[in-house]
Amino acid sequence: MQIEISANKRTLHGKGASRRLRGCGKVPGIIYGGENQAQAIELDHNNLYHKLKLEAFHASILSIDLEGKKERVLLRDLQVHPFKLQVLHIDFQRVDQNKKIHMKVPLHFINADASPGVKLSGGIVSHVFTELDISCLPKDLPEFIQVDLIDLAANKSVHLNDLKMPLGVEIPALTKGGNPAIATIIIPRAVVSEESAVEETVAAAKVPTTVQKQAEDEKEIDKKDAGKKK
Repeated sequence: MQIEISANKRTLHGKGASRRLRGCGKVPGIIYGGENQAQAIELDHNNLYHKLKLEAFHASILSIDLEGKKERVLLRDLQVHPFKLQVLHIDFQRVDQNKKIHMKVPLHFINADASPGVKLSGGIVSHVFTELDISCLPKDLPEFIQVDLIDLAANKSVHLNDLKMPLGVEIPALTKGGNPAIATIIIPRAVVSEESAVEETVAAAKVPTTVQKQAEDEKEIDKKDAGKKK
């Protein structure tokens, strides 16, 4: 998915200039990295705000049109207002097609409802991670990593080394010896309590049967004793 965004060069700098830009519906930003010098830019706030709602905008190679010149960049930093729906500043990094990049991409979990842990045991999926740090060349960058839970049983986990990665994509954490859990199916306390209650009910139902059998055995013994006395 190719996402393109337009920007203009920014000549005025400083907090005062940035406040004026925001008051005019613009967002101050910067493009850095590569062989060229860092370039201050400004972008239309509404257009940028709607683009930021796209998941792929945060984990894809973007095409930025800077006054007719297009550059391939990655979103590297974003500052938003603590309570207003306003973007305050944005940073982009230029991409070198021949150099590997490190990027966080979202995890998409599939087949959770069909897994034994959920379907048969009444468990729920606990997502330990929702995104993953990967390393690859820009051309190999995936928009997301898919995690299939189809075979996951209750109280079992999917780990990093269980993931099927696209060609050319590496997980730095694995090369460092780490292998944390990505997702786990846990059994809620309510389900455990319900199962325990059922077991107790079944056990209680067996007690009268046992007592009755003992009483019948005792009667049989009494009959035999009475016959002997005669």
